Amino acid sequence: MFRLQGSKVLAVDMTGDAVKAKNGSMVAYDGQMAFKKMSGGGEGVRGMVTRRLTGEQMTVMEVRGHGTCWFADRASEINLVNLQGDKLYVESSNLLVTDAGLRTGTSFTGLRGASQGNGLFTTTVEGHGQAAIMSDGPAVVLRVTSQYPLTVDPGAYIAHQGNVRQSFQSGVTFRTFLGEGGGEAFQIRFEGDGLVYVQPSERNTIGGDI
Repeated sequence: MFRLQGSKVLAVDMTGDAVKAKNGSMVAYDGQMAFKKMSGGGEGVRGMVTRRLTGEQMTVMEVRGHGTCWFADRASEINLVNLQGDKLYVESSNLLVTDAGLRTGTSFTGLRGASQGNGLFTTTVEGHGQAAIMSDGPAVVLRVTSQYPLTVDPGAYIAHQGNVRQSFQSGVTFRTFLGEGGGEAFQIRFEGDGLVYVQPSERNTIGGDI
């Protein structure tokens, strides 16, 4: 149902079913489509509570109908993720479209979320279906194994999935080596077995000031 047209436009073919998409990301459609605005940041009462705590203003819309709908957002690169009953952890600003059957929620991130200026929670997507996530530049998917843990700059992190544990390492940042860092910062260390999505461009974070 999901297919890329180029690297920055997602086409979704629908036959009466629905998808959930970032509000305002629809750029064109043919056929008969109905759009309904929904609240973002998770479903149910917990989603409402975490949005209040984090000040997150993410909104999503449900698109249902017969035909094809095209989505894009600020010329970002789009990456397709297939979920087979597992859970995807993704920054809310990087989530573009999900199958309506996938469940969305929130997960506590603590120090990592605070360092990125994204609040203390991140978005979760789980179930069986497809999700489209965005990156600033072509994303790289890196494998984490028990033998080879992975360390990531928080500004480049987009998402991860699998049986992966996170920890935080304070100390020298990658930018500090180039003389651009200021103050103590940290990286995210991933251990276990799974995938981590990173982008070749760093979002602004406050990590350098922690």
